Amino acid sequence: MDLGLKGKSALVTGGSKGIGLAIAELLAEEGANVAICARNADDVGNATRKLGAKGVKSFGRAIDVADPAALKGWIDAAAKELGGIDSLVCNVSALAVGDTPETWEKSFRTDMMHTVNSVAAALPYLERSKSASIIIVSSVSGFEVDFAAGSYGAIKGALIHYAKGLSHQLVANGIRVNAVSPGNTYFEGGIWQNIEKGMPDLFKSAMALNPTGRMGTAQEVAAGVVFLASPVASRISGTNLIIDGALTKAV
Repeated sequence: MDLGLKGKSALVTGGSKGIGLAIAELLAEEGANVAICARNADDVGNATRKLGAKGVKSFGRAIDVADPAALKGWIDAAAKELGGIDSLVCNVSALAVGDTPETWEKSFRTDMMHTVNSVAAALPYLERSKSASIIIVSSVSGFEVDFAAGSYGAIKGALIHYAKGLSHQLVANGIRVNAVSPGNTYFEGGIWQNIEKGMPDLFKSAMALNPTGRMGTAQEVAAGVVFLASPVASRISGTNLIIDGALTKAV
């Protein structure tokens, strides 16, 4: 299936590794020009070169997305380099699991406000696109109680609500907005690999909850995100796409 992404321009926050990199790579494979950001300059440089090798324009910058000025600067620069913005994927998470002032602050500033600030900065460019879309990466922890209840789960729930509200607010501007909620997703250097090494009992219990007998991959999440970002999904807005292998039980 041709997703109609060739020549489109997409921005992915946290696009240097894990789910973000898988999203950026699949967008590039579909012919979209891609801009990414992340905190580590070496990781950003390596990822940007890999994306450019796929025959598309690529742009990257090392920033802390919790810094609104730096975030806006990256978005403006990316729009200039790529010739506009057709899709925005807000993927970064502080992964601040807990119930302390520190985890709440990190979750709010990084997960929530980086998303809000990204949308605000990208909106003038998205309004000029003929196939504009915003995808907000949340989590199954945002609608079911699990070990991440507290700051992480509550803020992820807020992101789902934010995406739904935006879908109604921006529909008249021709901009689609959707959330994507992955379940347990395992990749090199990811949270579940770290839990496997440092908290084997939690990893074992999490694995036992997965009906498929395994956790998902970053590429499986990316497939859903890229589809929603594409013009083929022109009628899909205001949804929360759950990619969890039947892990959750909520209706």
